[in-house]
Amino acid sequence: MTTAPLSWQELAKLTNYQIDTVNGPTNPRARLRLFGQSEADVRVTLYRDNHAWCPYCQKVWLWLEEKRIPYRIEKVTMFCYGEKESWYKRKVPSGMLPAIELDGRIIKESDDILIALEKVFGPLNQGMTERAVLPLRQLERILFRAWCAWLCYPASSPQQEKRNREQFVGVVTRVEEALASTPGPYFLDSFGTVDVIFTPYVERMNASLYYYKGYSLREENPGFRAWFAAMETRPTYCGTQSDFHTHAHDLPPQMGGCWENGEPQMLVNKARVDRGPWFGLPDVTYPEPENSRMEALQRVIQHRVNIIRVNPADDTLFDQALRCALTQMMTGEDCVPPSGSDVALRYLRDRVNVPRDMSIYAAKRLRESLEKTAALVGDGQPEPLPTQHRRDQDPANFKPLHI
Repeated sequence: MTTAPLSWQELAKLTNYQIDTVNGPTNPRARLRLFGQSEADVRVTLYRDNHAWCPYCQKVWLWLEEKRIPYRIEKVTMFCYGEKESWYKRKVPSGMLPAIELDGRIIKESDDILIALEKVFGPLNQGMTERAVLPLRQLERILFRAWCAWLCYPASSPQQEKRNREQFVGVVTRVEEALASTPGPYFLDSFGTVDVIFTPYVERMNASLYYYKGYSLREENPGFRAWFAAMETRPTYCGTQSDFHTHAHDLPPQMGGCWENGEPQMLVNKARVDRGPWFGLPDVTYPEPENSRMEALQRVIQHRVNIIRVNPADDTLFDQALRCALTQMMTGEDCVPPSGSDVALRYLRDRVNVPRDMSIYAAKRLRESLEKTAALVGDGQPEPLPTQHRRDQDPANFKPLHI
C-alpha cells in the first residue's frame, strides 16, 4: 500500500521529541552542562569539534560527563571538514583539539587535560598516574599502534596483511587478559579513568576493522563484548557513542587513509554498513528507545531548510522526496517519491552523522526509510564519499542554525 507524502506541518504533529541539553542526559548538542548546578559554578570550557568525530575530544567529554562537572562547550571545525575558526587559533595557535579553559588557563592534549582536571576536581575512581592505571594506559597505546599498522597502511602482500592482522590480534589477546583479570566487565574493579581512555579508539577500531578488514572486535572477543555491553548501560557513553557508518567514513581523512583487504567477509560487511540493513550490526546492542523515530523526525524538521539547500538535487524535488521518506518512517506505508530522487535520498542517507545529528537508533531508522523510499524509484547511487577530506560536511553550511 502506498500513501501521499505528509506536509511538514502534518509531520511536525507526529513528534514530541525533546531533550534538556543543559541538565538532561549526555548529548552532543549542549553548549552548557550544569547537572542541576548554577552557571556560577562553571569553571571549565571544553573546546571540541562540531561533528563529535574527534576521539580525544570524546575522551575529555566523557570524563566531564561522568564527573558531572559543570562546563561550557565551544565547537570548533576540524581541519578535515572545514576552515578552522580564527578565534580558536588565537587561543590555540596549532588549532589542535581538544583544549579546555580551566579557571582562565588554556590546557591542551587530552592526557594533560585529564591530569589537570584531576588536580582540581579529583580522579574518576582512579587517577591518571596511579600504579594500576599506568600500564593500562601504555597497553591502550600499543593497541592503537597495532590498529594503525593494520588499517592505515597498504599491505605489500597477502602475507603482510596476515602479519598485520596477527599483530593486532596478539595485542587484543593482551587486552582480553587484562579485562578477564577483574571481577566485572571494566578494566579495573570498577568503571573509571582507564575505561574512558580506552573508549574512543576501541569504538573506532570496532567500526573500522569491521568495515575495512571484515574483523568484528566486539563479536570475536568476549572481554570486549562484555565491556561494550557494560558501557552501553551508561547514559554518559550512549550520549557520545557513534555508529559504524559514521566512523567508517569520517576516519580516512583523519587517519591519512584506511585500506580495505578485499576479503569476502569484508565486502559483505562494507555493503551492509553502506546500504543496510543497519539493524543488527555490532555497533550497538542496547534496546531501541521507543522514541527513536520521533527523534529522527524532529532533527530533520529542525534542519530541513539547510538539509534541502545543500543537497545537489532540485530543492522542490528533494523537499517532496524527503517528506516521502519521513512519511514512510512514521507510518510504515510506502510513499513513492518523485522520479529521479533516488540519488538525492541516498546522498542524505550517506551523510547522517551519529551522534552529531541524532542517536544511533534514530539514525538507523532514518537511513532505513531513506533507502526504502529511494528504492521505489531507482537504484542510483551518489558519488562515493570523499576520503581525502570531508568538506561535504562543512559546518559553515549549517551555522545559521547553530549546529
